Amino acid sequence: MADITDDLVTLRDWLRYAVTRFTASDVFHGHGATSALDEAAFIILESLSLPVDDINPWLDCRLTAPERARLAELIEARITTRKPAAYLLGKAYIRGVPFKVDERVIVPRSFIGEMLFDESLVGEGGMLVDDVFAIERVLDLCTGSGCLALLAAQVFPNATVDAVDLSPDALEVAGINVAESPFGERVTLHRGDLFAPLAGRRYDLIITNPPYVEQEVMDVLPPEYRHEPEMALAGGPDGLDIVRRILAAAPKHLNPGGGLICEIGTGREIMDEEYPNLPFVWLDSEDSEGEVFWITARDLGVG
Repeated sequence: MADITDDLVTLRDWLRYAVTRFTASDVFHGHGATSALDEAAFIILESLSLPVDDINPWLDCRLTAPERARLAELIEARITTRKPAAYLLGKAYIRGVPFKVDERVIVPRSFIGEMLFDESLVGEGGMLVDDVFAIERVLDLCTGSGCLALLAAQVFPNATVDAVDLSPDALEVAGINVAESPFGERVTLHRGDLFAPLAGRRYDLIITNPPYVEQEVMDVLPPEYRHEPEMALAGGPDGLDIVRRILAAAPKHLNPGGGLICEIGTGREIMDEEYPNLPFVWLDSEDSEGEVFWITARDLGVG
C-alpha cells in the first residue's frame, strides 16, 4: 500500500485509481451515488473536508502523506467490506444538506427530499403545495435519520414537524441530526408504530418513505444493502404491507386540504389495481419514474 500512496499524488490520480478499483471489484452503487466515478469523487472530497458538489476545481491539488494514506484505507474498506461510502464516512447529503448516518439507519436517498425543493411541485403555483407558508403541521413517518423531517422544516418555515420511527437506534441518529440542524427546534421525534404515538393529531402534510422492498428482492440484495437495517427495507411479500397501513390510517390524521406524499418503490401497478377509486398522482424525478405518489386528503375522504 505504501508504494501506491507514493505514486498517487494528486486528486486526479486518486480519482482514477478509485474508479478503476471500484469497477474491477464490481462494487454496487446505490446509496447516493450511481456510478464508480460519483462514489469515488464523494469519498475523496468528503474525506478531505472539501465541498462535495464538484471535484473539478481540486483535481490538480497535491495530497499530503496522511491524506493519501486515509484515501487508500477508505478505498480498500469500500471494496473489502462492501459498506456504502456514507457509512465509512459517517455522512450523507440530500440537496447539499449533510446528515449524520451510520448502520443504525438506512443511507438517505429518498426522492421526496428532491421533490420538496421542486418549484413545480412545492411553492407558488406548485402542483402539490402552492403556499409553503400555509403549511403549519407536517408529519414524517418512518423518519430514519430524520432527513426528510428536517428538510420539510426548511421548506415550510411556519411548520412544526413530528417525526416517527419504530427503531430506537434510528431515533438516536435522528436526534443527533435534529440537534445539529438550524431547523431542529421545530422537529419533534416520536417512537412508535406509524401513527400510534400521535394521539389523533392531524396534519397539513404527511410525508413518508416507508420500508417497501418486496421479499423477492430482499432475498437477492447486493452486499451493500445488507449493512442497512432490514426493518427499514423489508415491506412484505410485494413490498406494500406498510404502505397499505399508512393509506388506511392517513384520513384520520389529515386536515382538510392536506395531502400525503409517499415513496413506494416499484409497486405502482399493484397500487393502481388495488385502489381503483383513488386518483394517485405519480411523480417523476430525474432518476426514477412512478416511485412516489401524491394523494389529497379530499380524495381520501377528508373534508
